[in-house]
Amino acid sequence: MSEQITIDRRFLGPPKTANGGYVCGLVAGLIGGMAEVTLRLPPPIDTPLDVRRHDDGRVALLDGESVVAEGLPTTVEIEIPEPVSFSDAEEAAKSFPWFERNPYKTCFVCGPDRNEGDGLRIFAGPVAERDIVAAPWTPDASLSDGNGAVRPEFVWSALDCPGAFAFIESADDLVLLGRLAARLIEPVQVSQRYVVIGWQLGSEGKKLYSGTALYSHAGTLHAFAKATWFKIETPTRSKTA
Repeated sequence: MSEQITIDRRFLGPPKTANGGYVCGLVAGLIGGMAEVTLRLPPPIDTPLDVRRHDDGRVALLDGESVVAEGLPTTVEIEIPEPVSFSDAEEAAKSFPWFERNPYKTCFVCGPDRNEGDGLRIFAGPVAERDIVAAPWTPDASLSDGNGAVRPEFVWSALDCPGAFAFIESADDLVLLGRLAARLIEPVQVSQRYVVIGWQLGSEGKKLYSGTALYSHAGTLHAFAKATWFKIETPTRSKTA
Protein backbone atom coordinates (compact mmCIF):
# COMPACT_ATOMS: atom_id res chain seq x y z
CA MET A 1 0.00 0.00 0.00
CA SER A 2 1.19 3.51 -0.78
CA GLU A 3 1.96 5.92 2.04
CA GLN A 4 -0.43 8.87 2.26
CA ILE A 5 -1.04 11.98 4.37
CA THR A 6 -4.28 13.96 4.58
CA ILE A 7 -4.11 17.47 6.07
CA ASP A 8 -7.06 18.29 8.31
CA ARG A 9 -8.82 21.62 7.79
CA ARG A 10 -7.86 22.65 11.32
CA PHE A 11 -4.42 23.42 9.90
CA LEU A 12 -5.43 26.15 7.46
CA GLY A 13 -3.04 28.89 6.45
CA PRO A 14 -4.40 31.03 3.61
CA PRO A 15 -8.08 30.35 2.94
CA LYS A 16 -8.70 26.82 1.59
CA THR A 17 -5.04 25.73 1.78
CA ALA A 18 -2.86 24.40 4.58
CA ASN A 19 -0.46 26.37 6.73
CA GLY A 20 2.98 26.18 5.15
CA GLY A 21 4.93 25.71 8.36
CA TYR A 22 2.71 22.84 9.41
CA VAL A 23 3.14 21.10 6.04
CA CYS A 24 6.90 21.63 6.17
CA GLY A 25 6.90 20.07 9.64
CA LEU A 26 4.99 17.03 8.38
CA VAL A 27 7.53 16.51 5.60
CA ALA A 28 10.43 17.03 8.01
CA GLY A 29 8.92 14.36 10.26
CA LEU A 30 9.02 11.91 7.37
CA ILE A 31 12.69 12.73 6.87
CA GLY A 32 13.75 12.78 10.53
CA GLY A 33 16.23 15.28 11.96
CA MET A 34 17.06 18.64 10.44
CA ALA A 35 15.41 19.31 7.10
CA GLU A 36 14.70 21.92 4.47
CA VAL A 37 11.27 21.81 2.85
CA THR A 38 10.17 23.66 -0.29
CA LEU A 39 6.51 24.30 -1.04
CA ARG A 40 5.88 23.81 -4.77
CA LEU A 41 2.08 24.32 -4.75
CA PRO A 42 -0.51 25.57 -2.24
CA PRO A 43 -1.02 22.51 -0.01
CA PRO A 44 -4.61 21.25 -0.22
CA ILE A 45 -6.67 20.27 2.83
CA ASP A 46 -8.83 17.16 3.22
CA THR A 47 -7.07 15.61 0.22
CA PRO A 48 -5.01 12.40 0.38
CA LEU A 49 -1.44 13.21 -0.62
CA ASP A 50 0.96 10.48 -1.68
CA VAL A 51 4.36 10.25 -0.02
CA ARG A 52 7.27 9.59 -2.37
CA ARG A 53 10.62 8.67 -0.82
CA HIS A 54 13.91 8.86 -2.73
CA ASP A 55 17.11 6.93 -2.13
CA ASP A 56 19.03 10.12 -1.34
CA GLY A 57 16.73 10.93 1.61
CA ARG A 58 14.42 13.36 -0.17
CA VAL A 59 10.70 13.08 0.54
CA ALA A 60 7.90 14.59 -1.56
CA LEU A 61 4.16 15.02 -1.08
CA LEU A 62 2.17 14.61 -4.30
CA ASP A 63 -1.38 15.50 -5.28
CA GLY A 64 -1.77 13.13 -8.19
CA GLU A 65 1.33 13.74 -10.28
CA SER A 66 1.86 17.28 -8.96
CA VAL A 67 4.56 17.83 -6.32
CA VAL A 68 3.08 19.87 -3.46
CA ALA A 69 6.12 19.90 -1.19
CA GLU A 70 9.60 18.42 -1.24
CA GLY A 71 12.08 18.11 1.61
CA LEU A 72 15.66 16.98 2.05
CA PRO A 73 18.00 16.44 4.99
CA THR A 74 20.18 19.45 5.68
CA THR A 75 22.02 21.41 8.33
CA VAL A 76 20.69 24.77 9.50
CA GLU A 77 23.00 27.41 10.93
CA ILE A 78 22.15 31.11 11.34
CA GLU A 79 23.10 33.85 13.77
CA ILE A 80 20.30 34.14 16.31
CA PRO A 81 19.40 37.31 18.25
CA GLU A 82 19.28 37.40 22.03
CA PRO A 83 15.97 36.30 23.56
CA VAL A 84 13.05 38.56 24.40
CA SER A 85 11.40 38.41 27.81
CA PHE A 86 7.89 37.02 28.03
CA SER A 87 6.53 40.38 29.23
CA ASP A 88 8.22 42.23 26.35
CA ALA A 89 6.77 39.68 23.91
CA GLU A 90 3.32 40.28 25.37
CA GLU A 91 3.79 44.00 24.82
CA ALA A 92 5.06 43.47 21.26
CA ALA A 93 2.04 41.32 20.40
CA LYS A 94 -0.26 44.27 21.11
CA SER A 95 1.11 45.83 17.89
CA PHE A 96 0.43 42.79 15.70
CA PRO A 97 -0.45 44.46 12.36
CA TRP A 98 -3.26 42.10 11.32
CA PHE A 99 -5.65 42.23 14.27
CA GLU A 100 -8.21 44.39 12.48
CA ARG A 101 -7.78 43.42 8.82
CA ASN A 102 -6.25 39.99 8.42
CA PRO A 103 -6.33 38.33 4.97
CA TYR A 104 -5.58 35.02 6.70
CA LYS A 105 -7.86 35.49 9.71
CA THR A 106 -8.36 31.73 10.17
CA CYS A 107 -4.67 30.82 9.83
CA PHE A 108 -3.75 28.04 12.26
CA VAL A 109 -0.73 30.02 13.48
CA CYS A 110 -1.55 33.74 13.31
CA GLY A 111 -5.30 33.89 12.73
CA PRO A 112 -7.07 36.07 15.34
CA ASP A 113 -10.38 34.36 14.53
CA ARG A 114 -9.08 31.04 15.87
CA ASN A 115 -10.15 30.21 19.42
CA GLU A 116 -7.81 29.41 22.29
CA GLY A 117 -6.93 25.73 22.09
CA ASP A 118 -7.70 25.60 18.38
CA GLY A 119 -5.20 27.88 16.61
CA LEU A 120 -1.76 28.74 17.98
CA ARG A 121 -2.67 32.45 18.18
CA ILE A 122 0.94 33.63 17.74
CA PHE A 123 0.68 37.36 17.06
CA ALA A 124 4.18 38.69 16.41
CA GLY A 125 4.65 42.44 16.71
CA PRO A 126 7.68 44.76 16.79
CA VAL A 127 9.89 44.80 19.87
CA ALA A 128 10.76 48.27 21.13
CA GLU A 129 14.28 49.42 20.19
CA ARG A 130 15.13 46.12 18.45
CA ASP A 131 14.89 45.07 14.80
CA ILE A 132 12.88 41.97 15.57
CA VAL A 133 9.28 40.91 16.18
CA ALA A 134 8.12 38.71 19.04
CA ALA A 135 5.07 36.97 20.44
CA PRO A 136 4.29 34.94 23.55
CA TRP A 137 3.12 31.36 23.14
CA THR A 138 1.75 28.83 25.61
CA PRO A 139 1.19 25.58 23.66
CA ASP A 140 -2.20 23.97 24.20
CA ALA A 141 -2.47 20.39 25.48
CA SER A 142 -4.05 19.34 22.15
CA LEU A 143 -0.60 19.75 20.56
CA SER A 144 0.93 17.04 22.77
CA ASP A 145 2.68 13.93 21.51
CA GLY A 146 1.05 12.02 24.36
CA ASN A 147 4.00 12.51 26.70
CA GLY A 148 3.66 16.23 27.37
CA ALA A 149 5.89 17.44 24.55
CA VAL A 150 4.63 19.47 21.58
CA ARG A 151 4.65 17.42 18.40
CA PRO A 152 7.44 18.57 16.03
CA GLU A 153 5.11 19.68 13.22
CA PHE A 154 3.55 22.20 15.60
CA VAL A 155 6.97 23.58 16.53
CA TRP A 156 7.61 24.04 12.81
CA SER A 157 4.23 25.80 12.60
CA ALA A 158 5.20 28.20 15.38
CA LEU A 159 8.43 29.02 13.51
CA ASP A 160 6.49 29.96 10.36
CA CYS A 161 4.39 33.14 10.53
CA PRO A 162 6.62 35.24 12.87
CA GLY A 163 9.21 35.23 10.09
CA ALA A 164 6.71 36.90 7.78
CA PHE A 165 5.94 39.61 10.31
CA ALA A 166 9.59 40.57 10.37
CA PHE A 167 8.68 42.18 7.02
CA ILE A 168 4.96 42.91 7.36
CA GLU A 169 4.22 46.36 8.74
CA SER A 170 0.56 46.82 7.82
CA ALA A 171 -2.57 44.96 6.78
CA ASP A 172 -1.71 45.70 3.13
CA ASP A 173 1.54 43.72 3.11
CA LEU A 174 1.23 40.12 1.91
CA VAL A 175 3.85 37.36 1.64
CA LEU A 176 3.69 33.60 1.15
CA LEU A 177 6.08 30.97 2.46
CA GLY A 178 8.21 29.27 -0.16
CA ARG A 179 10.81 27.35 1.86
CA LEU A 180 11.51 26.57 5.49
CA ALA A 181 14.52 24.90 7.09
CA ALA A 182 14.45 24.25 10.83
CA ARG A 183 16.47 22.75 13.64
CA LEU A 184 14.70 21.51 16.78
CA ILE A 185 17.08 21.50 19.75
CA GLU A 186 15.11 20.89 22.94
CA PRO A 187 11.61 19.46 23.44
CA VAL A 188 8.85 22.06 23.77
CA GLN A 189 6.40 21.30 26.58
CA VAL A 190 2.66 21.92 26.47
CA SER A 191 1.21 24.48 28.90
CA GLN A 192 4.62 26.14 29.41
CA ARG A 193 5.44 29.72 28.43
CA TYR A 194 7.58 30.42 25.35
CA VAL A 195 8.56 33.35 23.16
CA VAL A 196 8.82 33.22 19.37
CA ILE A 197 10.92 35.86 17.63
CA GLY A 198 11.40 36.75 13.96
CA TRP A 199 13.93 38.91 12.15
CA GLN A 200 14.99 39.87 8.65
CA LEU A 201 17.91 38.13 6.96
CA GLY A 202 17.79 40.02 3.66
CA SER A 203 15.95 40.24 0.38
CA GLU A 204 16.44 39.64 -3.35
CA GLY A 205 13.76 41.08 -5.59
CA LYS A 206 10.46 39.56 -4.48
CA LYS A 207 12.27 37.02 -2.32
CA LEU A 208 12.50 37.79 1.39
CA TYR A 209 14.64 35.87 3.88
CA SER A 210 13.91 35.70 7.58
CA GLY A 211 14.91 33.84 10.70
CA THR A 212 12.77 32.69 13.59
CA ALA A 213 13.60 31.22 16.97
CA LEU A 214 11.69 29.73 19.87
CA TYR A 215 12.87 30.45 23.40
CA SER A 216 11.57 29.34 26.77
CA HIS A 217 10.39 32.12 29.09
CA ALA A 218 13.74 31.65 30.88
CA GLY A 219 15.68 32.30 27.67
CA THR A 220 16.65 28.76 26.65
CA LEU A 221 16.78 28.25 22.88
CA HIS A 222 14.53 25.36 21.81
CA ALA A 223 14.35 25.69 18.01
CA PHE A 224 15.17 27.99 15.11
CA ALA A 225 14.46 28.25 11.41
CA LYS A 226 15.36 30.05 8.20
CA ALA A 227 12.61 30.90 5.71
CA THR A 228 12.22 32.15 2.16
CA TRP A 229 9.11 34.25 1.48
CA PHE A 230 7.64 35.76 -1.67
CA LYS A 231 6.03 39.19 -1.86
CA ILE A 232 2.49 39.09 -3.18
CA GLU A 233 1.34 42.04 -5.28
CA THR A 234 -2.18 43.11 -4.31
CA PRO A 235 -3.17 46.07 -6.51
CA THR A 236 -6.85 45.68 -5.64
CA ARG A 237 -6.33 45.95 -1.89
CA SER A 238 -6.88 49.45 -0.54
CA LYS A 239 -6.43 51.02 2.84
CA THR A 240 -10.21 51.43 3.15
CA ALA A 241 -11.05 47.84 2.21
